[in-house]
Amino acid sequence: MEIPDSERFRSIFYEHYPAVRRKLVALVRDEAAADDLAQDVFLRLYRNPPDDPAALGAWLHRVLTRIGYDFLEKKARERRLQNKQELMYNTKASPPSGEELILRKLDQEDVREWLDELPERDRQALLLRYSGYSYAEIAGELGVRPPVVGTLLHRATQRLKATASKSLPQMD
Repeated sequence: MEIPDSERFRSIFYEHYPAVRRKLVALVRDEAAADDLAQDVFLRLYRNPPDDPAALGAWLHRVLTRIGYDFLEKKARERRLQNKQELMYNTKASPPSGEELILRKLDQEDVREWLDELPERDRQALLLRYSGYSYAEIAGELGVRPPVVGTLLHRATQRLKATASKSLPQMD
């Protein structure tokens, strides 16, 4: 279907624009955004019309739905990013107190001591994992097969917990 004939395109636009816009308003719940998205739908129609003129309505519906969902996903990503930035800003707004810093340092020293009591391979596996390495990368560093890494990390974690529980004061 070749639409670029300006008069033909204009008649299709005036015939279908109200329905496309109405569906987009219902989908995105924002009239201004729906106007912009409807223009995008018709821009796509102008640039790349469907092959079958009889399928124009279905084509418009499919394109407007895809454009609407893409818009909603973009908005959701923006909200998540904004929430993350606000959380980081709020965290930075109140620096930790001296007491909190000392407690963190003591906790880190305890964990280092517990790690030092573990076998070398367990210590290395845990440090690599909590440094952001993938299972495949850990397997390469330790010289083991990738399927073994999960078991290795689980056992190392259990040993670390056992070591930590021995050194913590018992509450009765």
